[in-house]
Amino acid sequence: MTDLAERRGMNTSVYQPAEDSGLLAQAAVGRVSGRVLEVGTGSGWVAGQLATKTDADVVASDLNPHACRQAAERAAALREEGHRGFEVVRGSLVEPFRDDAFDAVAFNPPYLPEDLEAARDDWMEVALTGGEDGREIIDPFLDTVGRVLKPGGTVFLLVSSFTGYDEVLARAEANGFGHEVVVQESYPYETLTVLALE
Repeated sequence: MTDLAERRGMNTSVYQPAEDSGLLAQAAVGRVSGRVLEVGTGSGWVAGQLATKTDADVVASDLNPHACRQAAERAAALREEGHRGFEVVRGSLVEPFRDDAFDAVAFNPPYLPEDLEAARDDWMEVALTGGEDGREIIDPFLDTVGRVLKPGGTVFLLVSSFTGYDEVLARAEANGFGHEVVVQESYPYETLTVLALE
C-alpha cells in the first residue's frame, strides 16, 4: 500500500480527468468494440470508462510510471467492484505494440504549446506540453498509429485550438486518414474537438 506522501506525489505527477478527458470518453463510448488502446492514459479514467461502458478489451498505456501505477490501481478497483478492468502497459505512444493489434486507439495528447517561463520539468509538464507548437507528440503519434490499427480501425484524437486544428488535419491526411468530427465543445479560451480518423 502506498503511503500518503507517495500518493500525494503521484496525484501531482499524473494528469487527472478534466473536460478533455470527458469529451474523449464521450466520443469513443458507443463507437468502439474489439480491442482498444488508450495512449497517454494518465489516471486511467478514460480507459475505465471504456472498460465499463463498452464490451471492448481495453489496454491503457503511458510513459509516466506514476500514471501506470495509478491506472493499474483503477483497473484493480474496477475488477473488485465486479466490472471489467483493463490492462496497463508502460511505453511511448504505440511503440510497445505489435502491428494490427487494435480495432481502435484513443488519445488525449499533451497539446499545450510550450511556455518556457512556466516550465516545470516534471511528469505533469510531460502530460500537458506538446512542444513549441503543441504538436511535438501529436505528429509522431499520427505518423505511427496506423501500424497498430487493424484494417478499418479508428483513431479517436482530441485536438485543441491551441494546437492548430488545420495542421493536425493535414498531418492526419498525409498519413492516409480521413476524418469525422465526433464531438466539439468551445470554452472561453479554446475549442476542443474529438476527431474520428479512419
